[in-house]
Amino acid sequence: MRLFLLSLSFAFGAALFAQSPATKLLGAWESTFTDAQGRSSALTMTIADGFMVMTAYNKESGEFIATLGGRWRADWDNFSITYEFDSSDSTQVGGVSTMPYSLVGSVLVFNGDKVWTRTDDMSPGALPGAWEIIGRKRNGKMQDLSERRTSPRKTMKILSGSRFQWIAFDIAKKKFTATGGGSYTTDENGMYIEKIEFFSRDPERAGSQLSFDFKLQNGDWVHRGVSSKGEPLHEVWSLRQ
Repeated sequence: MRLFLLSLSFAFGAALFAQSPATKLLGAWESTFTDAQGRSSALTMTIADGFMVMTAYNKESGEFIATLGGRWRADWDNFSITYEFDSSDSTQVGGVSTMPYSLVGSVLVFNGDKVWTRTDDMSPGALPGAWEIIGRKRNGKMQDLSERRTSPRKTMKILSGSRFQWIAFDIAKKKFTATGGGSYTTDENGMYIEKIEFFSRDPERAGSQLSFDFKLQNGDWVHRGVSSKGEPLHEVWSLRQ
């Protein structure tokens, strides 16, 4: 089922330059989606430098519906993407498509009819961007996962100034594994707090809150705390290139 994507078609592009009009699109956006049964669900979209994600879920139940994303670019008239993952249609992965858009103030319109409202402009949180995991501590030893920078297998965490979402996927196999996301905050004391709104493997996680210590070290995000399973967690994330 193509879900909310039936009216959206997205073209492959490289990273954006600072002077591009597309930088005005960076941040978090929200809209709504009505399924075949007439149920209204939330749509969220996070557009970070070079990467984006769009997700449909039910706010009341925490039920995950679908997600897609990948590399993107835009000029004055068209928004484009090359798909890296699509939970509802894996055949889209690797494909490219494009669509017209218009932006007036905090309102973004795709294809002349799909309306999105801005929820943040990459602030106030301290961690906006598209991150990939490059290190994880296991059994007291830090594992070097930096080879994933060039691997088709990815665990990406994409953040605006108030929204976060992690996605596990494999581009080569066109495989979507899992995702979860919601809102987040950071403070000057190095505290990072996530409030989970959806989790593809367990909707019961919706509504829970997790707190972590964080710091930015040599451009990397060092993340420590306790996972949702109650296990110690120590990770290092790096911005995707």
